[in-house]
Amino acid sequence: MNLAVRDIRHNAGRFVFTTVGIGLLLMIVMGMGGIYRGLIHEATLLVDRVGADLWIVQGSTRGPFAEISRIPATLEDRVRAVPGVANARRFVSHTIQREHHGQPLRMVVQGLSWPEDRGDWVPLVAGRALRQAHYEMIADQSLNLPLGSSIRLGKDVYQIVGLTRGMVGTGGDGLTFFTVSDAMAIQFDQPGEATRLERAARRARVENIDLGRLQPLLLERAAGLASGIPALAPPQVSAVLVSLQPGADEAAVRRTLGTWPDITVYSTQEQKDLLLAGMVDKARRQLGLFRVLLIIISTIIIALIIYTLTLDKIRDIALLKLIGARNGVIGGLILQQALLMGAFGYLLAWWMGRYAFPHFPRLVLIDPADLVSLAMIVVVISTLASLLGIWKAMNVEPNTVLSA
Repeated sequence: MNLAVRDIRHNAGRFVFTTVGIGLLLMIVMGMGGIYRGLIHEATLLVDRVGADLWIVQGSTRGPFAEISRIPATLEDRVRAVPGVANARRFVSHTIQREHHGQPLRMVVQGLSWPEDRGDWVPLVAGRALRQAHYEMIADQSLNLPLGSSIRLGKDVYQIVGLTRGMVGTGGDGLTFFTVSDAMAIQFDQPGEATRLERAARRARVENIDLGRLQPLLLERAAGLASGIPALAPPQVSAVLVSLQPGADEAAVRRTLGTWPDITVYSTQEQKDLLLAGMVDKARRQLGLFRVLLIIISTIIIALIIYTLTLDKIRDIALLKLIGARNGVIGGLILQQALLMGAFGYLLAWWMGRYAFPHFPRLVLIDPADLVSLAMIVVVISTLASLLGIWKAMNVEPNTVLSA
């Protein structure tokens, strides 16, 4: 090791710059693994937090996170009558993008089944849960909405009464929590002109049928509020969340619900698996491909640097051979340099990542198992990279030192 350290001191500048470059590459490799784990955490965060045993969604669909799901809000009343069901809650989820203070603001709107669900399960870092049925919201800190401030969404103004931290959707957008009625009002909000045209269209359709000609009062009803027309169903929700009674047979409840042809039932684990197999899978494969490419690039860079360092000390290696140094000593010199380069690059990557990763736009979760596996990878690529330099050193003739 003394020979390796002395040679590194002799080429300190090249060693330092190379180590910094390798450290940056390894930091990106480390970060990509953390981003993947962050994607999984963010994708399953709400499913874990909401605390439901079963998810009821639109028939033949995969749930509100994978695709559009629409079921009647009254379904929760039907579900409550099923033996073994303790509670059923409406669930609304959709993403919106608005402009706030001249900047784009993108958020995931979550509807809480008021008054049963006031958001007490939401981990707050400031403020409180919802206390009234309208015009209050809980927002994640990533949205930069101060506690107590107000924001206009649709035709209404909502006050931020609570703040969370790290509650984001699968796309990295901050979560906001409203009552179901407010969430649906935001989702189905239309400009006044669109509402007027829809009412005029309804009146025209009624005028063109015999019933409208015989009963003129129907024309006024058709041109009124949609909620005042019994034939028009109220807005639908994304899902119904089911909590089972203690000791209830989940399989029996699922068999009962499975006989309803208009819905599909998933467990919490199945809903998470759908998320990971759909929205996260392509991102996982893409990040994995980049990690492999960066590891290959790191190996090539270390190999080229070690080879260059070997060429610079050809005469020194020839002199060592001339005085009787064994090939193992010379090979160990090159291998130890490669391992030191990889080790310092790894430590530098870990140190830089501690300060850089918290500033990434997406969550970066570094697992201890990932650090151990990356350390083993660094040892392997450093060893492989040293082989080129060792091969060159083994082919050096001792009489090279005597040449001009």
